[in-house]
Amino acid sequence: MTIDKEAIVSQGIKRWIPRWIHIILSIPIFGYIYSPFDQLPNYAPAVRFVFLPILVLSGLCLWKGHLLLRLIRERSAWRNEASQRT
Repeated sequence: MTIDKEAIVSQGIKRWIPRWIHIILSIPIFGYIYSPFDQLPNYAPAVRFVFLPILVLSGLCLWKGHLLLRLIRERSAWRNEASQRT
């Protein structure tokens, strides 16, 4: 009995996870934007240096992730081909 790895995690789940990471990490940014001005210094570094970079990376992954995966697959195939030649 073999288990197909693609059957365990469907394409919908693969898209669902980065979407929800993106949505959940945007909540502190809304708090940063709409909070009173005197409260900003309390959590501004966390928003600037943690939540915003992760939000940008997850957004790029949602937008152009398919190209990144294709690049990784092509590179690994190229490396495997080159290692078999030597």
